[in-house]
This record gives sequence, C-alpha cells and structure tokens, in this order.
Amino acid sequence: MGQEDRGTDHRSFALLLTICCLVTFGCYFAVSMRLPVVPLFASGLGISASLIGVINAAFYLMAGLLAIPSGMLSDLFGRKRLAVSGALILLAGMLLLVFARSFFHLTVIYLLLGVGIAAFGPTMMSWVSEISPATHLGRAYGWYTTALFCGLGMGPAIGGVLGDVFGYQKVFLIGAALSGVNVYAVTRFLPSPERETVTVKADETWRANVLVMLANRTLIGCWLVTFGANIIGGVFFSYLPLLAHDRGLDVGQIGMVFLLQSVSNAVSRIPFGALSDRLGRRKHQTMAGVLLASLSIAGFALSRTFFHFLLAAVCLGVSLAVAFTAIGALIAETTEHRFRGLAMGGYNSFIYFGLMAGSIGMGPAIESVGFAYGFMIAGAINLFFVAFFVWRLSGPFQTAPKNFD
Repeated sequence: MGQEDRGTDHRSFALLLTICCLVTFGCYFAVSMRLPVVPLFASGLGISASLIGVINAAFYLMAGLLAIPSGMLSDLFGRKRLAVSGALILLAGMLLLVFARSFFHLTVIYLLLGVGIAAFGPTMMSWVSEISPATHLGRAYGWYTTALFCGLGMGPAIGGVLGDVFGYQKVFLIGAALSGVNVYAVTRFLPSPERETVTVKADETWRANVLVMLANRTLIGCWLVTFGANIIGGVFFSYLPLLAHDRGLDVGQIGMVFLLQSVSNAVSRIPFGALSDRLGRRKHQTMAGVLLASLSIAGFALSRTFFHFLLAAVCLGVSLAVAFTAIGALIAETTEHRFRGLAMGGYNSFIYFGLMAGSIGMGPAIESVGFAYGFMIAGAINLFFVAFFVWRLSGPFQTAPKNFD
C-alpha cells in the first residue's frame, strides 16, 4: 500500500472499496445530470451544433490536460486532498450553470468542470489500485466503474425527466445541491492519511519517471486504445441528444437512452471484471470490447425508433464494459506502485482527449455529411487505434516489479 493508506490497514478491502464506489457514484450522478440538458439548453440560446461540440470539448480538454498533473500531485500530497478539491470545483461549476446565458459562459463553466473532474477521477482510480489485492484488480475496477457508470447513467436519466418537468435551469440547481452533498461525503468518509509523506524517491525527477513510463509498451498501448474508444464516447455524449431529437425522441426518452447505455455498461463490468481476473487474457478482452464499440456506434446511425436507440445503447454499454475493465487492470498490473497516480492520470487524460476529439473533431464532419456518416466515421477511426494496440502488445508482456520500494 502507499504511505497514505498505511493508516487505514485495519479497514477491510471491501469497506474501503465501498466508500470509494459510493462517493464516485455521487460525484458522477450529480455532474452528469447536465448531459441531456446542456445541448438542448445551448441550442435554445441559438448556439450551433459545432459550437455545442466546442463547449463539450472545453470540458474534455481541461480534464485531459490536468489529469496527469493531478495524478502526480496525488502521488506527492495524498489522494484525499485532490479528491476534496475536485469535488468542490465540480460543485462550483454546477452552480454557475444556473447563471449561464451565452456560448462564452458555457465554455468557461465547462473548463471549470474539467478542472474538477481531473482532480477527482484519477485520484479515486489510483486509490482503488492501492487498496486492491493483485488477485482482485479486475473485480475491484469492475465494481468501481460500475459505480461510476451507474452515476453517469442515472444522472442523465433523472436530469432529462427533471428538465421536462421543471425546466433546464432547475436541473443545474438540483445538480449543484447534490454536488454539495458529495463534497460532505468525500470530506467525511474518505480515509485521511496518517502522515504526509512524499511517495516517490527523492533522487528521482518527474522527467525521469515519465521516460520510464513511456518505455512501457503495454501502458502506451492501453493509453492509445483508450483514446480511440473514447472518440466514440465523445460523439455519443455530444451528438446523441441532437440525433435522437432530430429523429423524434423527446428529452425524457433521450435521458433513457443515456440511462440504458450507462446501466448496461455498469452491470456488465462486474462479471467481465471477474472474468478478466479468472482468465488473465486482458489483451484479448480489450480487443473484443473496442471492436464491438465501433459496431455499436454505427448502430445509432441506423436507428429510427426509440427501441432502435435503446438496443444500440445496450450494445455500446456492454462493449465499453468488456474493454475498460481489462484496460484498468492491465495498467495497474504493469505499472510500479509509485507511478500509479501518473499512470492513471495518463489513462484519464487519454479518456478526456478522446472524448474531446470526438466532440470537437466530429462536429464539422457531422454538419457536412450528417449524423449517420459522422457516427460511422467515428467507429472507423477507432479501428486504427485497435491496430496500434495490437502492435504495441505484440512484444513481451510487461508486469510491474514485485518489490516496489
């Protein structure tokens, strides 16, 4: 375990993981209530589809740029400090959405939300790797990401329903209130470090550490296949509300599509995480998942009815569950303990950079060729990164040294 968690050895792994899952669920539930609402709210303000993509990209850009520095800071100064800071920033961002009136307002607020999620996400993911026995990494990430995606799925569903009933700005206000509850939960229930200690060796520099990480073929392959799969996610989160609305779905039904995608993603992660531990074929599981994701995003392009959208959502959710339970465990088991924050920060950076690329990069393409071809192009781009992943993992499989300190 890291220095921060040695004061919590008396707590069971199950209890620590439960705390992590609950606060993660609360964070993503509150913040993701905005997802089906902001694109429609922005459209009502006269903002174009391309500029809506820019707003979403602002969030992903800031989260991606700051995820690695945040992971480094959590290695140096402790997980709880970063998690609390991130939760507070997310609260501020959700509250400011209530007062947004322009493209500029929304962009600045999304930049702020990106800062918050960059501080919170990699920190919690690193913490899971530290509290988990090596034999339970897949299952631990299965439960953790189940909590995350339950929040990410239920938040938009509730946000869509509340948006229909009370209006868009009330959704932002409710999300801010729930974010405040989560700040309290993170502050109260996450274990505090027994003492403040730098967890990296004093004679090492971060530049040297980064060079060591870049020499890890498995880690780089995982980072880049994560980027490709999240291009698909960026298209889904940014343009699915507009595509579905264009084909006759109301905001409540759009929220249900988000819900089913995230719930199918979440509930699939527990069995696939256990399967990953049992079989140990994480590379093959990753490839199967990302290939299915390319097919699933094309399914939205062909959807015409509410049922079609729900079916495509289930396929996308399951495919991401198959891939990312294996990727998280691959990164954890091939990275030295003292670099976990940096490795998970990089992983989160590529998640957000991929989401940003799908959001801002595909906006002009969708305006030029339409939703159907735009969604299919996103799936095709992902195949390039699948090929790169296969190439990077074609050499000897790397594992982290047994003795880290």
